[in-house]
Amino acid sequence: MTPPPVGIERRVGQRFPYLLPLSLRQPGTSVEGVGLTQDLSSRGVFFFTNAPLTEGSEIELTLRMPSEITLGESMPVRCRGHILRLVRPPSTSDCSPVEPKIGVAVRFEGYEYLPESSESSATFPRVSALHPQHDEDRPLAHSSARPVLS
Repeated sequence: MTPPPVGIERRVGQRFPYLLPLSLRQPGTSVEGVGLTQDLSSRGVFFFTNAPLTEGSEIELTLRMPSEITLGESMPVRCRGHILRLVRPPSTSDCSPVEPKIGVAVRFEGYEYLPESSESSATFPRVSALHPQHDEDRPLAHSSARPVLS
């Protein structure tokens, strides 16, 4: 019996299995889209998308980088890199209305830390009947409001 071949790990950074939403853009083209990460490291990402991407092309990804990678707070980051590999799903003979997603491996070449959004989800009114608004959740009157005299 021969032992199974030993695979050589070429990745430098530790990978974390995160399912995070991301937005993508290919500079110099009109290609934009969204995706979902499968795993993430400080050096790259593997994600799934429906966007028509090309292997070897430049790409910008925007996502909320988790604290395990930033070694601090989780924060929004724009990453620049190149597409190393595309993994296309096997073609199926059925006429499914859902287009299969492709897997995309990207090597990061630079980061841009983005400011936190000034509008957080806490500032939006609750619209679900499952989460009723309590009096303490309602916004207070502005100090510039005039008092009503009786």
